[in-house]
Amino acid sequence: MDEASEADDARPSTAPLETSLSLDGDSSRIAQARHAATAFLVKARDHVGIPVAQATIEIVQLIVSELATNARKYAPGPALLTLRIQDALLSVELWDSSPVVPAAKAPNPERVGQHGLEIVAALAQNLTVEATSTGKRITAHVALTGTGS
Repeated sequence: MDEASEADDARPSTAPLETSLSLDGDSSRIAQARHAATAFLVKARDHVGIPVAQATIEIVQLIVSELATNARKYAPGPALLTLRIQDALLSVELWDSSPVVPAAKAPNPERVGQHGLEIVAALAQNLTVEATSTGKRITAHVALTGTGS
């Protein structure tokens, strides 16, 4: 093992583990994002030893799908998905180029569509939506060992 690998293995458990994925404008971005999130969480669990509940993987797949779908539908350009684990919390962050900051609508079982942010807010422990100088960033926080709510 080289010195760089030893240094990585010796990092404190509180150091964040992170991955990012650039998403282009085609429809494959949703599946790519979902697969990247699953692979990241499985690696964190199986190779790094971070406890990740199977239910959490499924919740994160849904959160990522909703965020990537909304970015594809409403943003004119690329998007960036970033997943970050710090301690027992996962941050799912999606930046896109649309300056329009969405708001969850009031629950309405008769409304067809436009439930994405509502779903994400229900599944995440915490949800933030913020404008940036080049678009917006939506961040959902999910507990790794719980059910995410």
